[in-house]
Amino acid sequence: MRRRTLLTGITGIAGGLVAVGATPAIAAARRVLHVRPGDSVQAAVDAVDGPGWTIVVHPGTYREMVKLPAGKGELTLRGATHDPRDAVIVYDNANGTQKPDGSGTYGTAGSATFTSAAPGLTVRDLTLANDWLRADHPEITGTQAVAAYITGDRSSFENVRFLAHQDTLFVDTTALDAFDRQYFHRCYIEGDVDFVFGRATAVFEECHFHTLQRDVDFTPKGMVFAPSTARANPYGILAVRSRITSGAEDGAYKLARPWVPSYETTAWPSLVVRDTRIGPGIDPVAPYTDMREAYPWQTMRFREYRNSGPGAVISVPENRPQLAAAEAELHTKRTYLGDWCPRA
Repeated sequence: MRRRTLLTGITGIAGGLVAVGATPAIAAARRVLHVRPGDSVQAAVDAVDGPGWTIVVHPGTYREMVKLPAGKGELTLRGATHDPRDAVIVYDNANGTQKPDGSGTYGTAGSATFTSAAPGLTVRDLTLANDWLRADHPEITGTQAVAAYITGDRSSFENVRFLAHQDTLFVDTTALDAFDRQYFHRCYIEGDVDFVFGRATAVFEECHFHTLQRDVDFTPKGMVFAPSTARANPYGILAVRSRITSGAEDGAYKLARPWVPSYETTAWPSLVVRDTRIGPGIDPVAPYTDMREAYPWQTMRFREYRNSGPGAVISVPENRPQLAAAEAELHTKRTYLGDWCPRA
């Protein structure tokens, strides 16, 4: 079902533009590489030899893993049209998928379809997806399957769709003591378990988060956010002027739970959701839960401010910590991103 969904909206292939490998001299002069079906996005990334390049991905489905190392900084990767459904980069590895060389499994981060450690990255008008499905692989217990794993500072995403189930979008940092910043504007992110997670300073502005239906007989069926912010970092994940919808029944999902990784037990997860419409899919009475008993959510930096919608109703105040107006002034796009001003 997921694979059919990914193909929806694919349009005809535009012609008359430079493709990777076709006329490299012309492409280099323009500092633009064009990728069309039959080409490889990774090959285009590998061909980039310095900052300031743009890779244009034309309509089609590109079934491959794409990795941008730190040396590919200040790169723009964008779809050729303004519709992110037209250009889809997708693969299907999970945490528990065995590597072809027999060296073990991919792990959560290694399962990512799209991986970037490049600073100054800009991605626009694309779909990044992982279409691995639990039902197809009952023998695999490591069911995290990441669409995008991002660590580079000043990584910006505009009008990008992130599609997967568990652990869709991993917003991480280059090191445990790094406070790398990421910005997501008018993006669509869907999943079920912890599908926006990590320790980056990540701002989501005017984004759409969507929880998927799950054929399971337990609740909660999943959580939207699972931050793992470093204790020394004053800013974790911020969702502002966004919306949260659901394909599941009312109250089936939690808004968040804290993630304190075994490799960083001093983490102090931080999440602020403000000025956001929260639909009925989120449990309004108890929107937060624990990942481990040793790290109760009440001890974490979880706050809300001026949210609306049936999933934002404050019926038990102690279950929904709110920012005071003065505190809210410290939790804005500007304070989180500091001296970096993304174009969007």
